[in-house]
Amino acid sequence: MTKRKSASLEEAPVETSEPKHAGALVERMFSGFGHLPEVTPVRPPLPPSEEPYRPLRQSRPGVSFRLQSQTHELRVQASSPATDVMTDLSRVEAVTTTAGASLDEAHQTMITRGVRALFVVDAARVVLGIITANDILGEKPIQVAQDRGVRHSEIRVSEVMTPADLLEAVGLEDVLKLRVGDVIETLKHSGRQHALVIETGSLEASSGTCTVRGIFSLTQIARQLGLPPQFGRNVARTFAEIEAAIGA
Repeated sequence: MTKRKSASLEEAPVETSEPKHAGALVERMFSGFGHLPEVTPVRPPLPPSEEPYRPLRQSRPGVSFRLQSQTHELRVQASSPATDVMTDLSRVEAVTTTAGASLDEAHQTMITRGVRALFVVDAARVVLGIITANDILGEKPIQVAQDRGVRHSEIRVSEVMTPADLLEAVGLEDVLKLRVGDVIETLKHSGRQHALVIETGSLEASSGTCTVRGIFSLTQIARQLGLPPQFGRNVARTFAEIEAAIGA
C-alpha cells in the first residue's frame, strides 16, 4: 500500500470514467491563462418604476429646413404668471460689480454682458445695492460731480447706486402665486424700479442674510409687455406707459 503512494509520477495513468478533454481543461486552469472560468455579468433588474431608455423615432421628411428666429424674451400680459418676468438667478448668472468700481467700469461691464443693471456686492457676494444704466447715464453722476467738485471718471458706484436697505424684497413663495400685474403694483407702491425675490427659508440666523433667488425689473417688464426701450425715462412715465399698455 505504501509503495503505491510513493510511486513515480511517470507511472502510467489510471483509467477513469472522466472525458478525455478534462485533463486539458485542468492544464489550462493552472497554466496562467485564467484561474476562474469566464462568467457573463448579469445586470440587476430595473426597478419597476424605471423605464429603460429608448431612442426617439427619426425620419427624413424630404423637405427643406429653416432655423427658428431667436425669441429673446417671453411676451407677457398683466395676467401672466409673475415668474414670467422674474430673472431667475438659479438659471441666469448674476452680473456684479463692486462699490469701489468707477462708473465707467460698471458701464463697460453692462455693455460687455448685455445687461442694464448690476448687483453691487462685497467679497462675500453679499448684496450692497443695485446700479442701473439710468443711474450711470442720468442726472445722478452730474449732481455728484457738482457737489464734490470731481470729474465723472472719479465717481464711484457706491455714490449713485440704490443701497440694499432701500430695495424692496418679496418671498419666492408669494411670487409663485402672483401675476405680472401684481408685480407692477408692488413696484408702483414702493416707487422703485427693482424688487428682489428672496428664498425666506435660506435665512442665516448668525448673519441675518438670505439668498436672493431672483429680481424684478420695471424696464424688463415694460419690454416684455411690448413697449419700446425705456432708456433715460423716469419711473413715473414708465409706470404710465405700462398701465396704458395693460389697459389696451
